[in-house]
Parts: sequence; C-alpha cells; structure tokens
Amino acid sequence: MKFIKEQIKLIRKKDPAMKSILEIFLYPSFIVQIYYKIAHFFYCHQHYFLARYFSEKGKRKTGIEIHPGAMIGKNLFIDHGLGVVIGETAIIKDNVTLYHGVTLGGIKNTKEKRHPTIEDNVIIGAHAQILGDITIGRNAKVGSGAVVLEDVGENKTVVGIPAREK
Repeated sequence: MKFIKEQIKLIRKKDPAMKSILEIFLYPSFIVQIYYKIAHFFYCHQHYFLARYFSEKGKRKTGIEIHPGAMIGKNLFIDHGLGVVIGETAIIKDNVTLYHGVTLGGIKNTKEKRHPTIEDNVIIGAHAQILGDITIGRNAKVGSGAVVLEDVGENKTVVGIPAREK
C-alpha cells in the first residue's frame, strides 16, 4: 500500500495529465514496477523461472523490460515508457526519471556487473542509450538520443553521440 501511495504522489507531481487517482492503475510505469517487485522477489530467492515469468508478463503488458535482477530504488518514474530496457546488473537509485526508449544496457557478455548505475535525481531523455558498467552521477541529465559510454559526473548534462558534456 505504501508503494501505491508513493506512486500516486510521484505521478501527480511528474505528470500533469493525471486527473484522478484511479488512473494510477493505467500508468505503464506503475504497472511494470508491480511486476518488477514480484519478479525481483523471486529472483532474490533463486526462483529464476518465476522471476522471468513475471518480468515477461510486465514487458508484454507495458512494453517496458526490467530484468528481475536489476536493483531499483524509490520513486522511479518512467514517462510513457514504451521501449525502455533495464538490464540485469543495472542499479537505479532514488528519484530517477526515464523517458521512452531508454536503454540501460550491457556491452560485455559476462556474468559480472555490466550495466549502468544511475545515481539519485537523474533525468534520462527519450531514446538515450547508456551502455556498460558506468555511473551517471547525482542530479545529472542525459539528453534525448544520447549514447553514453563513459561516466557522467554529478550535476552534469550530456548530449550527443557519443555523449559529451554540454
């Protein structure tokens, strides 16, 4: 219940199009995070088939793919969401906003950490690709369509392909 209340407050703050509390149950960001929480529970208890099952159900329902092994903090908001991919070893801290088409992907085919870490209060624009075991620092912004292959410092804004500080 706490999660639902937090999400209502978050979505009301982030999306002025929300007109009623019941709309929360229609938001892909909310729906996929419910599936993620179930999948992550099973993943942490080494029930990998069930974890993947719930992860896949969430992906099919919302178009957002969150691997059950990813670590997600509080107040993640995925605006629109379609095409978002969050890899297995990704870490997303608190108060992060992702727009549609964002990929937090790996570039190595290994079992160790291979996906990005996103620190607190980061905003990642539509279709940005953040690839590899890199860190996006607190309060950073990643522009739409950027391809980020290196760490981004705190309070920095990066844009372009490859991403460069603005």
